[in-house]
Amino acid sequence: MVDRELVQEWLAKADDDFQFALTNFKEGKTFFSQICFHLQQSAEKYLKSYIVAYELEFRKIHDLLLLLKICMSKEPSLKQLRGDCEYLNTYYVETRYPVHWPTRLSRDDTERALHAASRIRDMVKEKLGSP
Repeated sequence: MVDRELVQEWLAKADDDFQFALTNFKEGKTFFSQICFHLQQSAEKYLKSYIVAYELEFRKIHDLLLLLKICMSKEPSLKQLRGDCEYLNTYYVETRYPVHWPTRLSRDDTERALHAASRIRDMVKEKLGSP
């Protein structure tokens, strides 16, 4: 039996990450790496909320494409989020650790990440029947 409270906790955590990123972006903050990281985190938690809601295979991973694949085992139409997951996937490692390649993110990159995370949020919530 699905633990609805646990699903709501996952959604709340996802909403927190999303709102943190959105607020900082709207306030003109230029911490684009951190904003993109929180958008990736929100997408991860939205997907995991779907996994928990439908008692699918829960894996402690951060790869949005693998999480999406698990979600698609229940709802194949989620495939349309693949491009969004691909785009956001890079922001888990790239924004957290020193890397050997340039990671100068722009406002446009961050706006694209915001759009991708919004699409994931909206579709997952729609499928869950959540506001």
